[in-house]
Amino acid sequence: MNGAERSNGGPSVLQVRDLRVYYHTPRGPVKAVDGVSFDLRASERLGLVGESGSGKSTIALALMRLIRPPGRIEGGEVLLDGVELLGLSEEAMRRLRLAAIALVAQGAMNTLNPVLRVREQLVDALRDHAEQLSRRELDARIGDLLERVGLRSSVAGMFPHELSGGMKQRVCVAIGISLRPRVIIADEPTSALDVVVQRQVMETLRRVQEDIGAAIILVGHDMGLMAQAVDRLGVMYAGGLVELCDVADIFHEPLHPYSQLLIASLPSLERKGQFQGIPGLPPSLLDRPPGCAFRPRCPAAMDICAVEAPPLREVRPGHWAACHLYEAPA
Repeated sequence: MNGAERSNGGPSVLQVRDLRVYYHTPRGPVKAVDGVSFDLRASERLGLVGESGSGKSTIALALMRLIRPPGRIEGGEVLLDGVELLGLSEEAMRRLRLAAIALVAQGAMNTLNPVLRVREQLVDALRDHAEQLSRRELDARIGDLLERVGLRSSVAGMFPHELSGGMKQRVCVAIGISLRPRVIIADEPTSALDVVVQRQVMETLRRVQEDIGAAIILVGHDMGLMAQAVDRLGVMYAGGLVELCDVADIFHEPLHPYSQLLIASLPSLERKGQFQGIPGLPPSLLDRPPGCAFRPRCPAAMDICAVEAPPLREVRPGHWAACHLYEAPA
């Protein structure tokens, strides 16, 4: 069984197996996601973190079946409560979006329709899934949704441009939870917000998640935010998972050299004025070199790293890493 294919501590609501998503270009396929596997437990908050271009947002779009040409889901399985999403018709998948799996996208201003009031956008979400409600019932439902995310019911009568960034993002959360989905995917939901509003939005997301009993996949690049917001953390690099474990374990003792360097680059009160980056650049996903993708930047690289890509394996109970440093001796 592959590294992230087994869940510890509860039933899985979502199972991702060997997911591969390529973007086809005249020069060949860009392997944005190349063989990613993980489980999401019921009511869990799972984080996916990594540099830009590591494949995080592509995974989010693939789980929603929103990859568009020249992108294509090349293979794998995505099981939501036992239903294989990648094999569904477009109409069947449309019915599951929002009702069973919802996306809170990056950039609320690009998500909301600027010429429709908030009420109309919430009504569209409900009626698109055959919710037969009277106007009074709709108003009550919309007021309840807005109050759940910390907004006044009067916000329903406003246009997106009349709202602050944090309020717009909360409206997106309200739309995402409107049909009580089993899984919420939040793709960098706080990237354009200041630190105080970031915390407010993340607290709102945590509260509504607990309220409806959903599981969350939080996609981002902010390790500090992840430390406060998720239960488990997956670290991505060059289209693959390189480490996956409880969030406390990865900060206490990261195993993969990339994770170690990511955490070492975080600001520290003990090292004032000292900033440590990661030398080099991620490899081209169009012409990926053989062996371990991190080898050119890795301070612990060995000869085997140049010829053989390490699989994600369970190095310690519940702690998975894709690194030749942790192979059992022959």
